[in-house]
Amino acid sequence: MKTLKEFNVADKRVLVRCDFNVPLDEKGNISDDFRIRQTLPTIKYLIEQKAKIILMCHLGEPKGQVVPELKLDKVAEKIAEYLNCPIAKEDDCVGLEVEEQSKKLKAGHILLLENLRFHKEETDNDPAFAKKLSFLGDIYVNDAFGVCHRANASVALLPKLLPSCAGLLLEKEIVSLDRVMKSPEKPMLAIIGGAKVETKAKFIDNISAAADFVIISGLIAKEVAEKNIEFKFPEKIVKPVGDLGALDITDESIKIFQEKISQAKTILWNGPFGKYEDKLYEKGTLAIAEAIAGSGAFSVVGGGETVEFVTKKGMIDKFSHVSTGGGAMLAYLGGEKLPGMEALG
Repeated sequence: MKTLKEFNVADKRVLVRCDFNVPLDEKGNISDDFRIRQTLPTIKYLIEQKAKIILMCHLGEPKGQVVPELKLDKVAEKIAEYLNCPIAKEDDCVGLEVEEQSKKLKAGHILLLENLRFHKEETDNDPAFAKKLSFLGDIYVNDAFGVCHRANASVALLPKLLPSCAGLLLEKEIVSLDRVMKSPEKPMLAIIGGAKVETKAKFIDNISAAADFVIISGLIAKEVAEKNIEFKFPEKIVKPVGDLGALDITDESIKIFQEKISQAKTILWNGPFGKYEDKLYEKGTLAIAEAIAGSGAFSVVGGGETVEFVTKKGMIDKFSHVSTGGGAMLAYLGGEKLPGMEALG
């Protein structure tokens, strides 16, 4: 897989697939711009290299319809604010008018395309749609790790139509996750919270092969017992003590988890513990976050809810790497082939 710095991008139209699928509040304002901030190094690099920068992404699930609340105007404003430069924005992402604007773009300038998912052909992985997108650029850059597990036209098909590479963020994600999976400093600890064991069972098995211990949430442990799921390395699994369906973990569980965290040299954390969004029941998740932050271990954190929690607590800089991917991170560490990365070769 080629990386961005291997390409000469000067005066070239560089089509960047970003992951700006950010949460919005009830007024339609961006409530957490973490994903936008993580892509800024790639955009800044392209500006420095005098590329003609065309950004594309999706927001929400419009299902092929134009949904006014999911237009990317606020995203454009946020990028312009961080870069302190104007951002041109299109009303569509394909078509003759968009092609004309892409050809007029000057070196170092930025054009943001409208929400890709306003066209159902994006999620249908339609070859004709990918072809239309390819007319807009000379080089394709994937900087959207969070959607690499999706077989979407802009992710899985478009890279095959243009010279393609991984952006700086995607490269950083792979390096950090490979350090956890392929060459972790021992002892290694994985902490898997949340629920839905059926989506996490394969991941837990795969990560257990590399980890010395795997802490799982009460809800996952409860589902495992109810559905008679058997893990490959049951001796490595650590679960909370007490009521597995409780809204928070007990002080005894916190103490057990803190001890495991203090011994680890590599830590992977995905998913909260208990009803963390209610301040009354955030104690366990906060204790885990604080223990990891103070452990001195190489720490990777991922998953939308987990990232949202550590951001809200002002702790996002306390971890070695915070992943922009939730499902993509679980899929990659679970040993699955990700369409977006497969397409890059």
